[in-house]
Amino acid sequence: MTAPLSSPALHRPRPKVAIIGAGPGGLAAAMMLAASGARVTVFEKDGVVGGRTRTLTTDEGYKFDLGPTFFLYPRILKEIFSRCGADLEQEVDMRRLEPQYRLTFEKGGTATHIEASADLERMEAAIAQLSPKDAKGLRPFMEENRAKLAAFRPVLERAFSTAADMIRPDMIKALPLMKPWSTVDKDLARHFSDPRVRLAFSFQTKYLGMSPFKCPSLFTILSFLEYEHGIFHPIGGCGAVSVAMAKVAERLGAEIRLNSPVDRIGFEGRRANGVEIGGVRHEADAVVVNADFAHAIPRLIPDHLRKGWKDKKIGQAKYSCSTFMLYLGLDRELPELAHHNVLLSEGYQENINQIERGEIPEVPSLYVQHAGATDPTMAPKGHSALYVLIPVPNLIKQPDWPAQAARYREIALDRLKALGLPDLRPHIKYERVVAPQDWESDFAVGYGATFNLSHELPQMLLFRPGNRFRDVEGVYLVGGGTHPGSGLPVIYEGARITTGLMAQDLGLASAPSRPTPGGDFASATPAAAYAPER
Repeated sequence: MTAPLSSPALHRPRPKVAIIGAGPGGLAAAMMLAASGARVTVFEKDGVVGGRTRTLTTDEGYKFDLGPTFFLYPRILKEIFSRCGADLEQEVDMRRLEPQYRLTFEKGGTATHIEASADLERMEAAIAQLSPKDAKGLRPFMEENRAKLAAFRPVLERAFSTAADMIRPDMIKALPLMKPWSTVDKDLARHFSDPRVRLAFSFQTKYLGMSPFKCPSLFTILSFLEYEHGIFHPIGGCGAVSVAMAKVAERLGAEIRLNSPVDRIGFEGRRANGVEIGGVRHEADAVVVNADFAHAIPRLIPDHLRKGWKDKKIGQAKYSCSTFMLYLGLDRELPELAHHNVLLSEGYQENINQIERGEIPEVPSLYVQHAGATDPTMAPKGHSALYVLIPVPNLIKQPDWPAQAARYREIALDRLKALGLPDLRPHIKYERVVAPQDWESDFAVGYGATFNLSHELPQMLLFRPGNRFRDVEGVYLVGGGTHPGSGLPVIYEGARITTGLMAQDLGLASAPSRPTPGGDFASATPAAAYAPER
């Protein structure tokens, strides 16, 4: 036999990849790149992994999700774990919630509650409480959005690098179903006449930090995904998923360095060649930026190297709203609350208009998570950990936030009474406030815009910062600031797109992490089967 010729390509050193940030996108990229054979080092500025998808733990024994509070459409993450030789359901104890959440509508001084259920018969009955004639619109809505997701999913699963990507066959096929001329609320009006019913299927645009009255109609798929695929709670909080991802990445050989803030990306000409931390250069063949786009890019990459996203353009871009947060540890249980609770004020649309004008709503809508309804690990026995979120203007729209935070804390506590709660002030044993200025200063969120760049059509697809960052060479993006956008399942999909591009560029193995049989996460335990001990 003839011996094979030796080839330098067969013995090429494994590429070195530096990842800036251990948020959901950075961790997903670390897992897949390590599984593909790269030498991966993750540099995280904080002392924990997860970014905003972390669990806050207090000395008093309370635990809170910092940002995201549930998992939607976990199929994508399940596929990523499978691609990396792991099983999400073995790594994380996920509980499917049923009912999914409780909606409270204020009108004329009274409140109406409905339990949102993934059981379509139950949901039709709940809709009939608000508007009997609208109940018949549920199934057509589901059928239409099932087709919409099927048509648009290929578009969300690939990169947009050149103008030609905007006219590929999958895009042309999906465009009529996208209805770019319409909004979420207008699209829902074809199925539901009652504004409250439309809100039940459109408040989910808050996951993008956008108004249903302006958000592109594509995003009716958000509420569809909830009812089609379920809402899940990871026992221990969403940070448990981040911790599991970090463990899988490390098992595959990735190194995660905590308390390691990156000062800048190093360049040779226009090509990235590493990162700098405290004056020390760490060489790399490619750099992945998982940090918040608006906050990080002006600090990491010199303005003169950026053609498409200079500081001026970043400053003039459109950003999502911010959020005013209360994390409350209480010395009482809260049987009055469901796991997820959404209070929709009678002035919901005016709330949104106020936020867009930079005004702080005085009678705001809000969201409350009471994870203890499902998960007894979140607070000591007999106590509760309460998470309160109010959409508010970001720091561009409302620069005077620091002067407003103390006053707004009182408004938030008073608004909880609309959910049937008494005054909770005497029961507070732990409290933390995170206002827009705190998102920026403590968590490096540009302009306090919690959901990153907004998802208006001029900032989507090719017009969003590219997964392969087009301004320089060797820099890639993951996270809410790049395509496809923000929200956990979308960020995970974005990490798949980015690592696929890197596999091409770096000559890595790129085994697919695309849908596999049984990938719908159907075997997760329903919350109804889990009775927390008290």
